[in-house]
Amino acid sequence: MKNYYRIIGTMSGTSLDGLDMALATFERENPESAWSFSIEKTQTVPYSKELKEALKHAISYSSDQIIRLDWQLGEFMAMAIQRFKYGVGPVDFVASHGHTIFHQPDKGVTLQIGSAQKIQVITGLPVVNNFRQADVKAGGQGAPLVPIGDRDLFGDFDSALNLGGIANISFDYQGQRIAYDICPFNMALNELASQLGHEFDYAGRMAASGTVNSSLLERLNQIEYLKKPWPKSLGLEDYRAFWKPELDHSDVRIEDKLATCVIHAVEQIGAALNQFDKKRVLITGGGTYNRHFIESLQQYCSNCEIVIPEKTVIEFKEALVFAYLGLLRVEGQPNCLASVTGARNDVLGGDLIGF
Repeated sequence: MKNYYRIIGTMSGTSLDGLDMALATFERENPESAWSFSIEKTQTVPYSKELKEALKHAISYSSDQIIRLDWQLGEFMAMAIQRFKYGVGPVDFVASHGHTIFHQPDKGVTLQIGSAQKIQVITGLPVVNNFRQADVKAGGQGAPLVPIGDRDLFGDFDSALNLGGIANISFDYQGQRIAYDICPFNMALNELASQLGHEFDYAGRMAASGTVNSSLLERLNQIEYLKKPWPKSLGLEDYRAFWKPELDHSDVRIEDKLATCVIHAVEQIGAALNQFDKKRVLITGGGTYNRHFIESLQQYCSNCEIVIPEKTVIEFKEALVFAYLGLLRVEGQPNCLASVTGARNDVLGGDLIGF
């Protein structure tokens, strides 16, 4: 056990923006005190067009193709980390989320690729990875994992909302940390924007130019997942099975679909904030830059104080938290909360490579 760590945390999310890396320092006065953190360096390395396409379609790959992609992505990550750590001084280890290919916890399946062996060999650093598997084996959803970091590192806020490919929320309820995936976010918005020739809807301007279609909005709001109690989580396969068909079968303009998806997310997220009376909300993730969504959410939740932090936290909070999850794993402390995932007990998740 130590009172000081320097850890590189990495995250690759469903938005497929690239590999997020954060070098974080964690300190405490003694083993009984809380950890404080600082972020020393950050970087996002975009995926090549070929790698991005492979990750997008990997859900339908054969086992041999997935094995090859695991090594290919691991090499990409390793080289990115190797360049990132140049000149930064000693680093204790890497905590890598990898990239999720399958997430079907009800079937006991979750898979994150990006070979930790490749990362360890190329960088020379020990690696913690495969954070979700132990929780799924304990009967949990294996997601979300960030809430323990929300609780321990960002406890000044009533709730934490992350707007990545999927929108998820984390908050304290009846003495326990609760969190769950609410609905697709950039996963849907980016796909619609791509149909108009854009990678994403800058500041939500295209959505703001559209008109909400009440019929499509009603169908989206009736998707069965939304009525399920927590613990619950979403994957790409859920978006493709339930949200995407409604969007594909609608004949309204793309701008109107964007406008409708934004209000769908506003209503689902707003319902959670209002139901649990969360007044001070920290918002992070790429969706924070969707000004149209933020303004619409503030209007919908007029009693909430929406807090948008500095850019580094907006973009790299998840990488930071995975560094923290790695720290807890190395310290032998549970890093996945049963109150969040529905597992039989709190779990110590993550494989240790090269320690």
